[in-house]
Amino acid sequence: MDDLKSVVRCQIEEYGSVKVKLAEVLDSRGITRNRLRALTGTKYDVIDRYYKGVSIEMVDLDFMAKVCYVLNCEISDLLEYQRPQEKK
Repeated sequence: MDDLKSVVRCQIEEYGSVKVKLAEVLDSRGITRNRLRALTGTKYDVIDRYYKGVSIEMVDLDFMAKVCYVLNCEISDLLEYQRPQEKK
């Protein structure tokens, strides 16, 4: 267990972040946010927030499961952990 790290006193720059890649996936497949709304039954403003990657503090796993099902993709296609920048 020596390889575990604590983030209790860390800032986001120190532990990294998660990037939402919904825009990349939709754009590469030529699918609009409106089309995804129709296919998932999810409100447009929810899809738009994930598309823009803003104001997302907690991921809605039900929404992600719907998107994965509809787009026949993996969660790793939609979310990516970005490691913190190395300090110089």
